[in-house]
Amino acid sequence: METKKNTIGEIAALLQSDAFLQGPEEERQKLLEHLSADGRSGVQRLLEKYRRSEKKLAEERARIEKMKEYELKYADITYIAGIDEVGRGPLAGPVVTCAVILPKDCRILYVNDSKQLTAEKRETLCNEILKQAISVGIGVVPPQRIDEINILQATYEAMRNSIEKLEPAPELLLNDAVTIPGVTIPQVPIIKGDAKCFAIAAASIVAKVTRDRMMVEYDRMYPGYQFAKNKGYGSEEHINALKKLGPSPIHRRSFLGKLESEQEDTAVSD
Repeated sequence: METKKNTIGEIAALLQSDAFLQGPEEERQKLLEHLSADGRSGVQRLLEKYRRSEKKLAEERARIEKMKEYELKYADITYIAGIDEVGRGPLAGPVVTCAVILPKDCRILYVNDSKQLTAEKRETLCNEILKQAISVGIGVVPPQRIDEINILQATYEAMRNSIEKLEPAPELLLNDAVTIPGVTIPQVPIIKGDAKCFAIAAASIVAKVTRDRMMVEYDRMYPGYQFAKNKGYGSEEHINALKKLGPSPIHRRSFLGKLESEQEDTAVSD
């Protein structure tokens, strides 16, 4: 393959094209050999950049393969669901859980604990997970229910709801740290599972993106608390807004505690 007739820009575009990256390995190596013989310094810089990128890509593939350890351990089971939650700690908003069943050959690169990813990366990965998943179940428990039964029980309830929405039904559950009561399906709790297990990490991403989108919508409904920015967590601006405005309909009264008592005392003294 003659490449010396191609401009540096054309070669750069070729190295990034799907035809090259996803094409047969034999053809890819043949092109790289031709580029190695191209004496232009610009081509050699492109080649070096590509090789560095390939090294990082190989490392990422190895990381993902390591995260598939638990799925591979139970490879004889057809439908395995990863489960995770988001929103146990905020002062406002629901707790959200996700249960996801992925194909056995699913290897979406850069899947990780949602807390380790940027918002933009989570959005991109969430869309890809939803595209490839066999089934996804979302569980949402509102603040009023959290106040009624406490956050731990509300989290379990949301997890059960997400599991019940899966079709087909899972035969094994991989959970982030917890064992969910009231569930007859075999469970494997994994400490820090969102960082160690591919399916749980995927669930953490979908749960996080789902809840974040909800909090952005709540920000429009209840302006002043900066929900789109703080997602209901107790940031300084959120606390200040609570002192000024009082709680909104989506605040967890059982979480406000001393802050709410101080507001009531101030109102009496005024």
